[in-house]
Amino acid sequence: MNSSLHKLLSEYPLETLLQTIPAGLFLVDINKTIIYWNAEAARITGYSAEEAVGQHCSFLCGKPCNPDSDLFSASTQQSNIGIDCSFQHKDGRTISLTKNVDFLRDKDGKIVGGIEAFVDISRLKKLESNLRSAVAERTQELELEKTGLRAVLDGMVDPAYICDANYNISFANRSMLNIIGDIGDKLCYQAIYKKQDVCSDCPLSEVLMGHVVHQEKTLGEPGRTYEIVNSPYPLAENPTHKLGVSRDITERLEYRRRLQQTNRELDAFVSTVSHDLRSPLTPLIGFAELLEERYGDQLDDIGRDCIVEIKQTAEKMKDLLEDLLSLSQVGKLETPQSLLDATSLAEDVRLELADIIRVTGAKITIGKLPKVKISAPLLTNLFRNLMNNALKYAVKTNPCIEVSGKKYPDRVRYKVVDHGPGIVSEEREGIFEPFKRGSQSKGVSGTGIGLATVAKIARVSGGHAWVEETPGGGATFIVDFPIND
Repeated sequence: MNSSLHKLLSEYPLETLLQTIPAGLFLVDINKTIIYWNAEAARITGYSAEEAVGQHCSFLCGKPCNPDSDLFSASTQQSNIGIDCSFQHKDGRTISLTKNVDFLRDKDGKIVGGIEAFVDISRLKKLESNLRSAVAERTQELELEKTGLRAVLDGMVDPAYICDANYNISFANRSMLNIIGDIGDKLCYQAIYKKQDVCSDCPLSEVLMGHVVHQEKTLGEPGRTYEIVNSPYPLAENPTHKLGVSRDITERLEYRRRLQQTNRELDAFVSTVSHDLRSPLTPLIGFAELLEERYGDQLDDIGRDCIVEIKQTAEKMKDLLEDLLSLSQVGKLETPQSLLDATSLAEDVRLELADIIRVTGAKITIGKLPKVKISAPLLTNLFRNLMNNALKYAVKTNPCIEVSGKKYPDRVRYKVVDHGPGIVSEEREGIFEPFKRGSQSKGVSGTGIGLATVAKIARVSGGHAWVEETPGGGATFIVDFPIND
């Protein structure tokens, strides 16, 4: 025998060990009379050793247990491990147990009694019962939620369906069934899209990772276009299914196509008219100048004033046509692949306006502007209109004009700040409409197209343009562009 074990047994005799093990334990003789009862057995059952020893084991009212059975017959001479049963506590309570049963044998191997070790699992059983009850209750709630959701989906006009990770359709509402017909055992790509293989753009893997995926697909015969929102189901954290809800957008797409066609036709019309009307203006202005040069001395004051009026009106019409032509070209230029140096473009515009700046005494400062992916002609046109607008309306009050920009996580913002008379709040939104001019424009030449062009450049680029009051007086024009990577 191992020396350490021998020492342990010598210091702690068998009786001490049996009394300290963390399990109830008792021994019975061949007649099932209890001959030994340890401390844990007393704690679990409420019966002391004095009360238990000498009694037949049936006094514990164990279940399952048959007091009349021959425990030690030849047919039952085997160990039993992990048996679930119950005893009756001294106070009348039923105690749930798990026990191991084995036989006591003498040195010749003859059975002389039995040994039973047991552990109280009443609390564990109660927890298990509570857990089962909670699971059953939650399962019922989920079933009610599922039933409610399916009732809602079934009442929808929009087609909807639910499929699992293996493409099996677990639910399709009536609107969907009206389009695709009987599902049977078909998978979603077979039943809905009439394909034999998984769709190349199938969003199922993304949806099962918790993402919402939008698509445009053709369904049914004849094919109609649907916008499909694919969502995780039932929970975004651990989805097991995909919920697809479709919205018929066939008419909307047709309206959009017609609107785009109309816009193209309008742009073509404006471009053609601007070009055709601009052509005769050049000789008109030339003839007026010729009359003034050759025959100005022979005309009276009224005649000379008429020539001046002809020239000014023709120049104004020429400017209007130029602006209309510029407005019609917005949106026709493709977005560049690389970032554009906005600072360099703004400085080029300032150089282009050098004569006006010198005459008006203006001071235009340009800060470091963030780069952006926008067509160079469009951004140049935007800076030209905003700077020119400030030169027309603000420098008489204060010659300082500041051009600045800032980059945000999702957008780029440019500002052109002046310190002139400003724009009254009631007019700030309307001045971006074609031919709308503010009350401060009286006596200032202009066509009412410049700011409309700025707004259109921002809009076709996915951005927005607006005007705010400059602190201390003046107008601050702001244009936001989304960051397009």
